[in-house]
Amino acid sequence: MTERHVTEPHVTERRVTERHVFEYALLRVVPSIERGEQINAGVVVYCRAKSFVTALTHLDEKRLLALDPEADVTGVRAVLHAVERHCRGGDDAGQAAADDAGRRYRWLVAPRSTVVQPGPVHTGLTADPAAEAERLLGLLVR
Repeated sequence: MTERHVTEPHVTERRVTERHVFEYALLRVVPSIERGEQINAGVVVYCRAKSFVTALTHLDEKRLLALDPEADVTGVRAVLHAVERHCRGGDDAGQAAADDAGRRYRWLVAPRSTVVQPGPVHTGLTADPAAEAERLLGLLVR
């Protein structure tokens, strides 16, 4: 009689992580529109599937002043904080208080010729848009 070995397939727990499309744009500070020099000072992230929008900012004052020693650092900080409030919505968002996340995001990434302006919109996939925003801030801004 022949001995048979029966083996069971190795079963591993599969963790399925649902990923969603997200969009992001860098916030750039262009202290002198004529010269076109810029520094990255923030990121705006939007995920429609999660109704999520956020802006994270970080202004490197030394880099800004290296581009333009006369730059209005206080004014730039005020604009960056206003962008963060706009993303949060609610009473702090002013006229955008009742707008949905998508509308607030689209308004922020619309092209403009100001000292603080959005860069081009990029896309990706993420399971956690808030973590993605932190990752992008660390990678592209800080």
